Amino acid sequence: MSEIRVKSTGTIKLFESDNTSSVTIASPASLGGDRTITIPDADVNLTNIATNTAKTSNATHSGEVTGATALTIADNIVDEANLKVSNAPTNGYALTAQSGNTGGMTWASVGGDNTPYFRADTTTQTVGGGATLIFTNSVFDSASGYNTSTGKYTIPSGQGGYWWFQANATIGVSYTGMFFNIQVGGTNRLRGVTGNASLGTTHCSGILNVSAANEITVALELGSSQALAGTAYLNSFSGYKLIT
Repeated sequence: MSEIRVKSTGTIKLFESDNTSSVTIASPASLGGDRTITIPDADVNLTNIATNTAKTSNATHSGEVTGATALTIADNIVDEANLKVSNAPTNGYALTAQSGNTGGMTWASVGGDNTPYFRADTTTQTVGGGATLIFTNSVFDSASGYNTSTGKYTIPSGQGGYWWFQANATIGVSYTGMFFNIQVGGTNRLRGVTGNASLGTTHCSGILNVSAANEITVALELGSSQALAGTAYLNSFSGYKLIT
């Protein structure tokens, strides 16, 4: 049978029928006057009160997020600082989906760039016999792929694909049957030819599908050795990767 016990310490204990558990009602140290507490009827769910599941409270939010039970992000409020992006923003870049990066988004250059790119030229040297033409002066080289000692441009790692290459040379005298080849790994892939042209100028250009580590060279085929013209821009080799 349950019972009520009044303690001299200002508490009341309500015991279960088997006296194993109890509820303690404690009086504050100072009430400042009499108070009446009405105990609810049997509909009160003590389990819900104990676990706080019977409580419903929805504060009304204001500012960037508004609402109470259902919250709404205000219009025209989300800016770059509120986004979870893998890198810092750069003017002119666009937000792109990158599932492997932090937040799944990355700022990236719009449309890409024609990079890598390079240009080299040379002045007087003796050429002929189909040997590699060495352009001894590097004008610019974004990925340091051109070797001014060997005349080879090596496609950088991760930069395989479609490239535009061009080369021109002038031997300074009229010459019949001068062939100008752009090669990949020593094999002719593009060819320009000059007949009986004044100053013996020839040009070759085109698009090639190349792979990383491929070596691109230029060879000038002549029946006899000849000296190149002494003006650098008349003898040049250049190229860049195409945006695809």
